[in-house]
Amino acid sequence: MEIVFSASVNSGPAVTTPTRITGWEKLLGSSPSGLFGYTHMMGGYAGGQAQYARVPFADVGPLKIPEGIPDDKVVFLSDIFPTGYFGALNADIKPGDTVAIWGCGPVAQFAMRSAFMLGAERVIAIDRFDYRLRLAEEGGAETINYEQVGDVVETLKDMTGKGPDSCIDAVGMEAHDNSVMYFVDRAKQAMKTETDRPIALRQAIKACRKGGTVSVPGVYGGFDDKIPMGAFMNKGLAMKTGQTHMMRFMKPLLDRVENGDIDPSFVISHRAPIDQAPEMYRIFCDKKDNCTKVVLDPWADAKAA
Repeated sequence: MEIVFSASVNSGPAVTTPTRITGWEKLLGSSPSGLFGYTHMMGGYAGGQAQYARVPFADVGPLKIPEGIPDDKVVFLSDIFPTGYFGALNADIKPGDTVAIWGCGPVAQFAMRSAFMLGAERVIAIDRFDYRLRLAEEGGAETINYEQVGDVVETLKDMTGKGPDSCIDAVGMEAHDNSVMYFVDRAKQAMKTETDRPIALRQAIKACRKGGTVSVPGVYGGFDDKIPMGAFMNKGLAMKTGQTHMMRFMKPLLDRVENGDIDPSFVISHRAPIDQAPEMYRIFCDKKDNCTKVVLDPWADAKAA
C-alpha cells in the first residue's frame, strides 16, 4: 500500500509557545496552519524529506494511492500540484479567459496546466530562464522573457488588448527584475525596512484588466512597500491568496491523474538519493543544469536503513 501525505497540516491550529505567539502570530494576526519544514512560523514541524516522517493527524491526513499508479505521478500531490491548482482556482478563471502567470517554476508550471483545465483559452507565462519558458510552452502557454522586453505590463496589454482577465503571482517574495524598483527593494531589505521584493505582485495589479482577479500563491513573509493600491482599488480588482488547503484538493487531483487529465511527472528534471539533497538544492537555487524539479529517493544508496 502506498500513501501520500500533505505537506501541510490544516486540521487544527499550529502548536506554538508563548514566545512564538508574541512573534509570528503577532506578525500574521494568527497562526494560519501547520506546515512540514516551514520553521516555527507554521508550527515547528520537522520536514518531510527523509526516510521516515512523523505525520500529525495520520488518521485523516494521508491519502491512499490505488495500485498501479507510478510514484512519479502522485508524489507532487503532497505539495506543488495542489498549490498550483489552488493558485489557478483562486484566479476565478472562466471559459475563454486569458491568464498571465508570473514565474515558470514548478508551482507556476502546475498553475499553467491547471488554468487550462479550468477553461482558460490563453495562458501567458513570464520568466527569464529559457529552459523554464520552454517547459511552459510545452504545456501550451505563450511566453514572455522579461529581460527581453522593455515593460512587462505594456507587453501584456499589447498581447491582450485590455489586460489579462486574471493574473497569478507564482513568484512571491524573492522576485528579480531589471527595474529601478528591484534595486530599491534590495536596498530596503539590506536596511531591514522591507522584508520582500513584491515586483511580480506590483506588475500583476497594474496589468490585470478592470474587474479582474489577482491570485497570489507565491509566498510573502512580512511587510512590502509601493504596492499600487490605487490601481487595485480603482480598477475594482479582487485578490485571493493563502496557504493551500491541501486536504481539499489531494483526492480530486488524484482523480484527475487517474483520468489522464494530467501527468504531473512532466516537471521532473533530476533524480538523486537523499544524501545528495544539499547539492541538488544548490543546483536548483542557482538555476543550473536546467533543473526544474528534483525527486529525492530516500532509499537509493541509503547509508542507513
